[in-house]
Amino acid sequence: MVYTPSGQQGLRSSLEEVYQRRDLVHLSAGSKVPLLRNHVWLVTRGMVKLSCMNEQGDDLLLGLAGPNEIFGEPLTNIDLYEATTIGDSDLLCLPMDEIESTPHLAVTLVRAMTSRMRQSEALIALLGLRRIEERVRGFLELLAQDYGQPCEQGLLLNLRLTHQDIANALSTTRVTVTRVLGLLREEGWLQLDEQRQLVVSHLPRG
Repeated sequence: MVYTPSGQQGLRSSLEEVYQRRDLVHLSAGSKVPLLRNHVWLVTRGMVKLSCMNEQGDDLLLGLAGPNEIFGEPLTNIDLYEATTIGDSDLLCLPMDEIESTPHLAVTLVRAMTSRMRQSEALIALLGLRRIEERVRGFLELLAQDYGQPCEQGLLLNLRLTHQDIANALSTTRVTVTRVLGLLREEGWLQLDEQRQLVVSHLPRG
């Protein structure tokens, strides 16, 4: 079963009127999203990669924001925080003062923030696993449960994450990630579809 972050349906319903009176921002894949002071972004279509730079200049993956999920300057304390689309995306920009003055909007956005926090905690927990193979498997399970699209083979990860992105998220190397993905494919746990996109074939029953 594909995991749906709590509050997504309520969030979409609450924002239907906002969609109608506001213009969406259309960004192509690989675009940087400007992080505006006291504004949050809502993803209505596509996917955004949230990352930062460490002291060594390495790009660290902090999380992903998909449809009906939010991100923005008010939601982080990291100075070198970046948001980049990893597919053609439509975004909606909302000022915090409007959110704070609209109770039902504030409540539904809190639910969306809870979903983002859950994802962040799950990523942190993965870093505590000793074996890199278990980190990679757990990371793909998390993506499949949050964003996987059902297909005949399992759950399709229609995400343009590179091996380096996965390595950055799990504090390992691209070479190691490539090796582990190969092992998971040999096991049959992971497959590639016709467009060479990842398909997770087996997920633990929750």
